[in-house]
Amino acid sequence: MTRRLEIIDGSDPAGVEAALRTALANDGPAILPRDRAAVAAALLQREQTLGDPSVVHDAPLPREVSRAVALVIETSGSSGVPKRVALSADALLASAAASEVALGGPGQWLLALPTHYIAGVQVLVRSIAAGTRPVLQPAGHFSAQVFAEAAAGLDAPLRYTSLVPAQLARVVAAAQADPGIRRAAVRFDGILVGGQALPAPLHHEAQELGLTVVRTYGSSETAGGCVYDGRPIGRTLARVNEGEIELSGPTLAEGYLGDEELTARKFRAEHGVRWYRTDDGGTVVDGIVSITGRLDNVIISGGVKVSLDRVERIVQSQFGFEQAVVVGRPSEEWGQVSVVVTDGEVPGSALERIRSAVVDQAGRAASPAEIVRMERLPRLSSGKPDRLAIASWLQALAG
Repeated sequence: MTRRLEIIDGSDPAGVEAALRTALANDGPAILPRDRAAVAAALLQREQTLGDPSVVHDAPLPREVSRAVALVIETSGSSGVPKRVALSADALLASAAASEVALGGPGQWLLALPTHYIAGVQVLVRSIAAGTRPVLQPAGHFSAQVFAEAAAGLDAPLRYTSLVPAQLARVVAAAQADPGIRRAAVRFDGILVGGQALPAPLHHEAQELGLTVVRTYGSSETAGGCVYDGRPIGRTLARVNEGEIELSGPTLAEGYLGDEELTARKFRAEHGVRWYRTDDGGTVVDGIVSITGRLDNVIISGGVKVSLDRVERIVQSQFGFEQAVVVGRPSEEWGQVSVVVTDGEVPGSALERIRSAVVDQAGRAASPAEIVRMERLPRLSSGKPDRLAIASWLQALAG
C-alpha cells in the first residue's frame, strides 16, 4: 500500500499544519516541507535540494511512499550527506504524547523554528495532538522582541516553545536588558532547546533569569527530542554499544527514503527490539544519558584522538566565546589541530586562557592552534552553525 508524497512550502506554517493534520489522520498524502526556494526547484524538475538549499542530491524523489509514511524530513545532518527521513504518524504522535507527559500536560505552543526541520514541525504535531492553536512567529530573522510579542498571543494555562541555542542566546541577552522580554520568556512553562549542545554558561544565565529551559536530545530519526535533560521520555530506551549511543522506542523513523543500505546500517533489530545508531559517543549511567560528541567529529592530533565537540564545549564555557565553533585543520607537524572560530571580539590573552582550560580538561593534544575571527558566523536556517561553510572558509583562508 502506498500514498502520494506532496512537496509543500515550509515557509507557510499554517499550510503545513493543515496538510500535516490530514497526513497524521491518514486522510491525505504524506508531506515533505521545504523552504520556498527548494519547493520551486522541486516542482520544476523534481530534484532534491536538501535542508540547506545549497546541498543537492541526485536521486529522484519518488511520487509515492509507503502508506505508513506521513512525513519526510530532509536533512544534511552534521556530515553534510543528504538524507530523507521517513516518519510514520504513529512515531510522530508517540513523540508528542511523550513530550506532553514529560512537560506536565497539554499546552499551547509558539512556533519559532522552520517547519522543514523536525523541531519546527513537531511544534505543529504537538499542537494538533493537544488540540491547541499554535502561535506562529512571523518569518524572517529571529528577534527576541518579535518572539516576546508573539508570546503575548498565547492564552492557554501551559505554554511551550522550542528553540536552538543561538535563539535562546538572543532571548537571554535581550531579557537581561528588557524587563518586558524577560516577563514574556519567564511565562513559558517549558522552553525546549536542542539541535546542538547547549553551552553551560548560557544554560546558567537562562536559569538565573528564571527561564524554564529543557535540554533535549534527539534527531529526525527519533521524531525529534526523545531525551529531556538526560532522561529518556515516554517509552524511549537508551544504551551504549561500543561507545555509541543507541536509541529505541515507538518514535523511531521507518528509515531513509530511497536508501535501503543506509537504513539497514543505521536501524537494526536485536531480540525483537529495533535500535537506532546515533553516531554519538556517550554514556548511560543510572538511566541518565550523557553525550560526549559526534563519533565522526574527531581529529587525530599527534596520534591522539580528539573530540572536537568536547573541545567546543570547553571553549564555549569561557566568557566571550559562548557561540564559538571549533573545527579541525590539517597540520604538517601534528597531522590535524583544532581551531576556534568566532565572530566576537578576541582579547590578546584569549588564546592562552582557552588553551589552559582545554589542556586541563581534554589533554594537550586537544589544545587549539589558534583563534580565528569571522565577520559573522554562517548559520543554517535552523539556527545551527554551518560547520561545512566555516571549515571551507578556514581552508580558503589558509590558502
